[in-house]
Amino acid sequence: MKQEIENYLNKFQRAVENNSLDAINILMEKLAHPEKKCKVIHIAGTNGKGSVLEMLNSILLKQGYKVGKFISPHLTEFNERICLNNKPILDEELIEIIEYLKPIIEEYNKTNNIPLRHFDVITAIAFIYFAENKCDFVLLETGMGGLLDSTNVADAIISIITSIGYDHMKTLGSTLKEIATHKAGIIKKNSDTIFLELENEQENIDVLNIISQKCKTEKNNLHYIKRNNVKNYSYNNKYQYFDYDNYSKIAINLKGKVQIYNAAICMKAAQILNTKGYKVTEESIKYGLANTIHLGRFETLLENPTIIYDGAHNTPAIENFIKNMEQYYLEKEKIYIVSILKKKDYSKILKLLSKDEKNTIYVTSGNDKNLYCPKEILYEEAKKYTKNVKKMELEQAIYETIKQNSNKVTAIIGTFYIYGDVKKIISKFQISNKPEEIK
Repeated sequence: MKQEIENYLNKFQRAVENNSLDAINILMEKLAHPEKKCKVIHIAGTNGKGSVLEMLNSILLKQGYKVGKFISPHLTEFNERICLNNKPILDEELIEIIEYLKPIIEEYNKTNNIPLRHFDVITAIAFIYFAENKCDFVLLETGMGGLLDSTNVADAIISIITSIGYDHMKTLGSTLKEIATHKAGIIKKNSDTIFLELENEQENIDVLNIISQKCKTEKNNLHYIKRNNVKNYSYNNKYQYFDYDNYSKIAINLKGKVQIYNAAICMKAAQILNTKGYKVTEESIKYGLANTIHLGRFETLLENPTIIYDGAHNTPAIENFIKNMEQYYLEKEKIYIVSILKKKDYSKILKLLSKDEKNTIYVTSGNDKNLYCPKEILYEEAKKYTKNVKKMELEQAIYETIKQNSNKVTAIIGTFYIYGDVKKIISKFQISNKPEEIK
């Protein structure tokens, strides 16, 4: 059944030239606009989208709402992209929606020259599922950008822009202003937008001007979160603590200081929902933030030896990842197992990871040689910046670090798409190395 689903979805193009929302708009009309039956909180940003979505999901579930969430990419199986109350859509439910869609899409193809993209169809499936299940809220993560992203057919009650940085530049533009224009595309008329201040002052001024102007044009209320309004920060190995607005001693269990700012975004969203008549209590906010789970983001997969997985795959995310490693593992030597998609700026990523000469880098070809930059190319590039680099297959690299069982910390980084394989490799190693049962 899974293969049947995959085969159907893979018929559609992953990307097309001259991207537009024309195709999915026509499809939504043919489907009687399921997106209009959803109360959407729309989340865009170069990094932080997933963390904000999961925190909000945790808060709203604690409050007792029925919550749909649409994410990308998935970590282990496609169904994770479309969840209801944290439960992935079933294969049977996917098949049922696909069978319903097939004749509508065939009719569309007969009368339209604009191709439906792969992401258009997945987004349509999500809207149908959420509408049928009468969700109280739908948390909608953009796939890329915002303006021309398939998810942008929805009219959000709150739009969130978590960050603006350099990624997907071939599609979104080579400057922050161009990228910000795409992200600001999710801002809707007579609604509310949350934007988190960027760290770089000049970049923030440029980006804020674009977002502010878009909000003004759309008569949209801008809620601007300044970083210095998040105060009294502290942390230990389990939680990070901070104060924001009228809330004090907020605890979050997601790692890395950037997450306290993501949490502030969620707290602001909860306040906005309260003004719109949707009850979200302080208890739900605190519980939700303290109990959020977000797989694949600075996640500890193994304790002894320590192995961390982080899907950081662009410059801002790698810079943040390095800060996290310094924050939690400053005194320890590090091994980085790196897999990078061909379309990413692998040179910049390797240069950043090579700054500390004590670190060792294992470059791999990921789990798909058609998608990932070959380890040989990564190896030659990494040698420009460090002597401590080795090339090997992904499974071998993981086995090497586990067998060493040293005091070093290993981080597997560069992509989200190998997460499932990494978990299987670690599990397989643990099973093969279990001690014999004592009789």
